[in-house]
Amino acid sequence: MLFQKSHTVLFDLDGTIVRSRDGIVDSIHALLRDLGHEPDMSIDLTWVVGPPLEELIGHVLAHYGDDRVQEAMALYRKHYESEGMHKTPVFDHMRHVIETLSAEGVRLFVATSKPRHLARKILHLRDLVRFFDGLSGARADDSGAEKPELIAALLREHNIRREDALMIGDRRHDISGAHANHVRALGVLWGYGSREELIEAGADALVSQPAELLEAIRQQFAAADAHPHR
Repeated sequence: MLFQKSHTVLFDLDGTIVRSRDGIVDSIHALLRDLGHEPDMSIDLTWVVGPPLEELIGHVLAHYGDDRVQEAMALYRKHYESEGMHKTPVFDHMRHVIETLSAEGVRLFVATSKPRHLARKILHLRDLVRFFDGLSGARADDSGAEKPELIAALLREHNIRREDALMIGDRRHDISGAHANHVRALGVLWGYGSREELIEAGADALVSQPAELLEAIRQQFAAADAHPHR
């Protein structure tokens, strides 16, 4: 099918467009050292990519019996902005997906729990920002990071009809945030959420590889156009 001008894709950033785990985990290890802890390298921190920062920092610190969440958040921001955000390569084939959608007239947006200014910097670093019509992210202090509100803001501010929109993300927050706004959601399996997590969240479909994403997007819009009042 051909895309329509009203078709709109909302992308998560971390784990969907960019491979951000290493930069995030390195920043967490650095803040732990700043707080006087030796990071436990046996712990798999892949899960930290996606949730709001305050939530994940609280969980990480609990392992060390530490409750200095606000101080840790400030340290994280320092390390991430100076080093971590530069460790965010684009997943193979995702640039092609974004360029193709843009060329075919699809409106593109980013909805991320990452602070808006950092997300914009990462898109600039990867020469992707020019393809997006807008970006919804957390505030600089990491407040306002919940996906339902971020997606709602994009729909409202850019006059996007929910039946014309499709959210794409790798974590349950992306799926539940979309569904809270009655928007379809594709779960992607190359990121940091498991198949089980995305199925449990109710993803409308799952995509295994970026090379399969364009066809999956076309299928979702075809289904939405056929059943506009889902």
